[in-house]
Amino acid sequence: MALAYKRIIIKIGSNVLTLDNGMPDLARIEHLVDQIAGIKKQGKEVILVSSGAVASGRSLVQVSEKADAVASRQLLAAVGQVKLINTYSELFGRHGLACAQVLVTKEDFRDRLHYQNMKNCFRMLLQHDIIPVINENDVVSVTELMFTDNDELAGLVASMLDADGLIILSNVDGIYNGNPKDAGSEVIQEIDHAATGLSSFITTQRSQFGRGGMLTKSHMARRVAQLGIAVHIANGKTENILPRLLEESVVNTRFIPKQAASGKKKWLAHNENYAKGIVRINQGAKEALFSSKASSLLPVGVTGVSGEFLKGDVVKLLDENEALLGLGIAEYGSDKAQERIGQKNQKPLVHYDYLFLYPESGVSS
Repeated sequence: MALAYKRIIIKIGSNVLTLDNGMPDLARIEHLVDQIAGIKKQGKEVILVSSGAVASGRSLVQVSEKADAVASRQLLAAVGQVKLINTYSELFGRHGLACAQVLVTKEDFRDRLHYQNMKNCFRMLLQHDIIPVINENDVVSVTELMFTDNDELAGLVASMLDADGLIILSNVDGIYNGNPKDAGSEVIQEIDHAATGLSSFITTQRSQFGRGGMLTKSHMARRVAQLGIAVHIANGKTENILPRLLEESVVNTRFIPKQAASGKKKWLAHNENYAKGIVRINQGAKEALFSSKASSLLPVGVTGVSGEFLKGDVVKLLDENEALLGLGIAEYGSDKAQERIGQKNQKPLVHYDYLFLYPESGVSS
């Protein structure tokens, strides 16, 4: 039985698009474009998050090994991004399809207005049957402002566009229950959005040409599944991986989605870096928030407030052990919140509709 996704985000990692010598694998890119064109012909919307700019740059420019690493990356990305998008444009053009280049930085997700403008642009592209090809703008991104990797970017885009499915193409078949190199290790084919303890057996080794590892992929996947979007981790080097995955005829790891979350929660889920304040809560409030019943954060459960924030700002929620539980949008500013600490019969500081809780945080240690 085929998966009935209508809007799909496909993220292709550096290791899928790159040969062992660091140069772009043009045959692989062509094969993936052919598969995406086939999916488009079924009437599905596809948004592509593609690494590979630096590899494309390597095929055009030789940089001295003594050069500054950040400057070298910026140079290769600037030159390579042109070649990469031209490659996609030519290959999609063979199928009568148009694509558009969208380069983003973490800052582009910084506030609701900016976020909304970007969302509107994507919607216009999709309405005109154009495939957005998204990548991080490595030319202006510096270390502290960079995404962890393009997996994080793909998760943000999937949340923003209310995708049905997010497919992460890596160089392994999925998440294994041990080291993938061990003969006894097997791919875990389904992981619940609320599953815990994955870090105990997932290798922390990073990929050869990418920035992220399987652990960052699994954390991102669980967060996106928590928002109601199915996430698959699959092997992009497997022949016809995309149609086979959608037909459920190939091994991969699928993160089972929770019921779909609201647009506000989807935006909140990835905005930890833009929180203005911190709200500490007691054990009773924590249990209420993580119970099956929808609960808002009331001042009676608040034990402390730090930082200055206004109504509408993002705040972090911490428990008694300083563990990050989630993020919320404040219903009023820090001054009022400070006055109402521990008080009963007060308006919620964070309403349930504007609250995102990290799935792993509700588990007692």
